[in-house]
Parts: sequence; structure tokens; C-alpha cells
Amino acid sequence: MNDFFTNVGIDPAIVILILAVFLVILFLVVFRMSSRLRKLEKKYRGFMKGKDGQSLEKLFVHHFRNLEKLVEAMELHDQRIDILRKNYTRLFSKYGVEKYDAFDDVGGKMSFVLALLDKNNTGVILNAIHSRDNCFLYLKEIVKGESYVMLSQEEVEALRKAVNFGLAENMENGTD
Repeated sequence: MNDFFTNVGIDPAIVILILAVFLVILFLVVFRMSSRLRKLEKKYRGFMKGKDGQSLEKLFVHHFRNLEKLVEAMELHDQRIDILRKNYTRLFSKYGVEKYDAFDDVGGKMSFVLALLDKNNTGVILNAIHSRDNCFLYLKEIVKGESYVMLSQEEVEALRKAVNFGLAENMENGTD
């Protein structure tokens, strides 16, 4: 072998030195891998402590079943939310109330007008007129913020309050 290195023109001491450096590097890599393997084994033992393979499998199956139930519940909730969104346009979401004295001989503002509107300003106005002997209730239809029958001053005020319901809060919050 010595003849080979002399024929090639390489000193055998340099080859031995390079191999020694390479061997030291390999020892360092093996030591680092060994320490990483020990840490990983320690974590694995902590994870598996008190558990056998079957109980872990049961645990995973249980968690997957719970995930499936959550997905089903989420789909059901999404369906219900869609139904609520569709029906929201038909709900009375705005109102206006105006209390007043209908007759001079009856005080305390016992009469009132209640305007109930949806988001399109369509709904009803209820006018409850209270006297000493009776109470009368009148209903008027409102379509897109307007009535096809004549409204009293109190009814107009209640309708105005209902149409403008929430505008002050929306302006403050920056939403429409």
C-alpha cells in the first residue's frame, strides 16, 4: 500500500491525518445523534407511560368520534343560521313608541302608539287610545315606511322613531 501512495505522489501521513479528522467528525455526529435519540426515547416513554397500544388506539378512536360529532353539530348549526338569516327579513327588528293624552279629561299619557317594522321598514302601527270608560286599539299597515291611510301626529312620530331606530348607534359604530 505504501508503494501505491508513493507512486501517486501522496504522503501516507497526510492520508492518515485526513482519516483521523474524518473519524473525529464521525464520532461527534454519532455522539450528537445518540443524545438526540436519548431525548426522543425519554419523551416516548413519558408519552407511553401507563398506556398500552390498545388503550392509545381506543383514545384516538374516541377523539375521532368526538371530532365527527363536532363536525355534524357544526353543519346543523350552519343550517340553522341559514334559516335564521332567511327569516330575519320578516322579523320586526325596529320599533318606535309615542305616549300621549288622547282626551283632555284623561291624564297620565295612558294612550300610546307602537310602530313595529322589519329591516325594510314594513310592518304595523298599533294605536291604543285610552279613555275613562274604554280602551280602543287600531292597527294600520306600513309598507316601506309609508301608510296608505292617514296617520295622526302621534303615529307619524312613532313611525319616524321606528324608521330611524338604531341609526344613532350605527353612526357611532360606523356600520349601516
